[in-house]
Amino acid sequence: MSFENPSLARSVHVAALNKRFRNTGTAEMLREIISDPSFGTLALVSSFGADSVVLLDMIAKINCALPVIFIDTELLFPQTLAYQRQLATDLGLQDVRRILPSRTAVLERDFENLMHRSDTNACCALRKTEPLARALAGFGGWISGRKRYQGGKRVSMELFELDAEQRLKINPLAHWSRNDLAAYIAKHNLPRHPLVAKGYTSIGCAPCTTPSGTIEDERAGRWQGQGKTECGIHFATPPRAVIVTDEGFAEDDWADGFQDFGTLPTQESPAPAVDLNSNFAAKDLLPWIAKINLIRIGFPVFSDGRGFSLGCQLRLLGYVGRLRAKGHILADQYAMARRSGFDEVEIDQALAHRQPAPIWQARANWQAHNYQSRLRQSP
Repeated sequence: MSFENPSLARSVHVAALNKRFRNTGTAEMLREIISDPSFGTLALVSSFGADSVVLLDMIAKINCALPVIFIDTELLFPQTLAYQRQLATDLGLQDVRRILPSRTAVLERDFENLMHRSDTNACCALRKTEPLARALAGFGGWISGRKRYQGGKRVSMELFELDAEQRLKINPLAHWSRNDLAAYIAKHNLPRHPLVAKGYTSIGCAPCTTPSGTIEDERAGRWQGQGKTECGIHFATPPRAVIVTDEGFAEDDWADGFQDFGTLPTQESPAPAVDLNSNFAAKDLLPWIAKINLIRIGFPVFSDGRGFSLGCQLRLLGYVGRLRAKGHILADQYAMARRSGFDEVEIDQALAHRQPAPIWQARANWQAHNYQSRLRQSP
C-alpha cells in the first residue's frame, strides 16, 4: 500500500519535467509532449491576442487537431473575433472551441453588462475564469502563451507548473523574449492582430484595454489605473466571500488568512485567525483562546447543529474575539447563529445572489427572534 502524497508526487513530477526540458527547443518540446500519451489529453488556451499567432502556428504544424480553447467574454473587440476566425482558417486549426460565459450566470450577476465598471475581478471571474474551468474539465493539462518578460507574477514562472486544480500547465514560451517573438513572426510571415498597428501591445476585453502599453510594460494598457494586472485565469483567486452582519452585506475585511486547527495544534503561538470544523472539541483550544482574534467555524452543507453548539461552547470558555460561521448557512438560520455567539456569517456569492441582503436584514434584529426570551416572557 502506498502512502505517497498525491500533491507532492505531482510537484516532484513537474520539477523533473522542468529539468528534463530545460535545454530543449520549444517546437521539439511541444512535439514530444503532445505525442506522449502519458501527458493525457492536452489543450491550448489562446486569447488570439497580440502575440498568440506564434504558439498557434507551432501547434498547427505539430497537430492541427489539438483542441484550442478560445474564451469569448462577449466583451472582446470585434477585431479580435474577426482575427480569431481568419487565423483559425489560415492555420488549418481543426478544433477551435469558442467558450462563452454561462448565460444563466450572466443574467443573474451582470444582466446589464456593466459589471466591469464596478468590479473588474468579479467580471473576470464570471466571463473568463469560470468558463475556462468548465472548458478544461477532462483535460490532463493545458498550454498557455505567457512569457516571463511580461513582468508581474509571470517573471518567475517555469515551463511546467500545476494550476489550481493540480492540472499540468505548460508555458512553452516562458523564456522567449519580445525579439524572439518578432523574429518568429517575420520568419514565418504570420499575420498580426489588427490592433497591434494601433498601439495595442496586450489585447483583452474592449472596456478594459487601452493602447498604452510600453516597451517596459506591454500590459500597462490592461485595467489601466486599477492596480490589476491579471484576469485570474493564470493565478487562482478564490471568489470573494460575502460577510453578513446585522448591518447587511459587506466585503471580508480580514486579509491575513486563516490557520487550519482541524487537529490539536502543537505550536506555542497560533495564527491570529483560525479555522475549525463543527466537530472540533472546544476545550482543545483553551490554551490559546486568549491569543486568537478571529475564529471561523465551517458548517457542512447539511448542518446538524454542531457548529452552533461549538460557538456557544467557545463563548462559555471565555472567547471574546470575533466569531464567524462559514458555509451553507441560510438566512433563516441567522438568528440562531447570533444567539449562539456568532458575530458574522460568511457565505459565497452564489448563495448571496439567491438570498440577497434584504432577506438577511429582515432577520438582523436577532433578539426579536429569540424564542427562548419569548418563552420566558410567556405567562
